[in-house]
Amino acid sequence: MKILVIKRDKIGDLILTTPLFALIKAQLPNAELHLLANTYNGWAVENDPHIDKLWLYPRAREGGRSSLYAAFAQAHQLMALRRQRFDWIIVAGSYASKRANWRARWIATGKTRIAAYCDAVTATGITDPLPPPVGGHEVERMADLLRPLGINVSELPPPCIEPPSGWISEANDFLAACGLAANGYVMLGIGARRRARQPSAAQILRWSQALNDRYGLATVFTWTPGSRDDKGYPGDDDIATEVLAQAPACLHPYRGMLGTVVGLTWLARTSLFPDSGLMHVAAASPGGVTGLFTTSPEQWGPRGPHAHALIADESVDCLADEVVLTELERNLNRT
Repeated sequence: MKILVIKRDKIGDLILTTPLFALIKAQLPNAELHLLANTYNGWAVENDPHIDKLWLYPRAREGGRSSLYAAFAQAHQLMALRRQRFDWIIVAGSYASKRANWRARWIATGKTRIAAYCDAVTATGITDPLPPPVGGHEVERMADLLRPLGINVSELPPPCIEPPSGWISEANDFLAACGLAANGYVMLGIGARRRARQPSAAQILRWSQALNDRYGLATVFTWTPGSRDDKGYPGDDDIATEVLAQAPACLHPYRGMLGTVVGLTWLARTSLFPDSGLMHVAAASPGGVTGLFTTSPEQWGPRGPHAHALIADESVDCLADEVVLTELERNLNRT
């Protein structure tokens, strides 16, 4: 049996899809599993042992700009995928996606079955349409797409990734330059599209000092570069500038490449991130994560053996310091 999983979304979404890959291989060990993802998030699964072939496509629209080259590359790739003659195509998502379902129909041949969430508009040509779910975590929502294949989805493994080794090396180089080592710091990131999900500069300064005073741990602080009014990728330079102007010696800023941020997250004692793709990276890391939320995390909460969610009533900057530090202790006190 040859199976293709289509996953078009961002980093966190793809990480939450990894339990689906493990389920397929556990219950259909002879299946040949392919994944179609984009070049932005594909690194998260390039070392996944359950995937037999990874197909990556460039995004046709990046930062509000269209790419003619990417459009041609995608068309050529779709033809190559169609020649694979898949038995099953799984459109991995928790809602009815017009674009993803169209892509599945284009790749499918006469005997291909397609499992996807559909509404009245997107169901045409889908052999195994399912109604979009109305509750549950994203991991369970996507796993339910495997039911038409006869796969038991009652026991789900946690999301799992293995960062590229080069990114770990880059992180170690940064740590050495700062006089730090793996497991000797807490990773603190603030990248989030909604300001209410972010801590204030004053909180960041207090938390980093408390982590040093109480636990002897440094803080590696990272943020999304750029201005807040960037419509494509809103940045956090305004908060970072305020933090760096008063930063204690125990706070080490990193403003650079995503790969190094992933490596630093992987090597941290534990991490603190708002609801974001990096939060899901941290949830799969050895140190785990505390995720900051302003709404209920039932659908997008971090998943993993050391993943926790902390919910603020209205805004993260209203959270008391002791509440945050007590939550972090759940991972800091692990041996």
